[in-house]
Amino acid sequence: MKTSSVERLALINVPQHGDPAMTRAGKHKRVASCRCGQVALEAEGEPIVTTICHCSSCQNAGRQLEALPGAAPILDNDGGTPFILFRKDRVRCLRSDALLGEHRLDPKSPTRRVVATCCNTAMFLDFTKGHWVSLYEGRIPRDDRTRACKRNSGLFVWRLLRAWAAMAFRTPKIDYVKVRIDGFNG
Repeated sequence: MKTSSVERLALINVPQHGDPAMTRAGKHKRVASCRCGQVALEAEGEPIVTTICHCSSCQNAGRQLEALPGAAPILDNDGGTPFILFRKDRVRCLRSDALLGEHRLDPKSPTRRVVATCCNTAMFLDFTKGHWVSLYEGRIPRDDRTRACKRNSGLFVWRLLRAWAAMAFRTPKIDYVKVRIDGFNG
């Protein structure tokens, strides 16, 4: 079932101490799983930001990925792609990294969408030149999501810059995705 951007903006979650998803250090962990459960990612700590992208690339990629056999919906009713952004150094693959494949709209693009090939579930968007990874919101359980903010707002930009500074301006690479999805990459 698709929801609108307005409905997604209303989703709020504040982790509580004692929550089973809290680590001993008090950092919240979220698990993003594919539809069949074979692939799982873990994101530690609070997200940089939650947002909904309406750019033409995300809409085009969303339509292409939704057309894969058995794929889950990506775009909401308004045509936006809801994402939860985390620092790259806080996201890791828990299981089945060999089942992750990349999809690029253009072979030379620094942006790749990563799909669990076992069930064609879009898992995350990786802007390879950036310090963040954008998990598709639908991969995180509904009760573990956070409120979205506008993509081009000052708050959005401030949070991205603050996270990058906290990483000493490093840009880690996600090196566990090695497969290209046939028929999509030029």
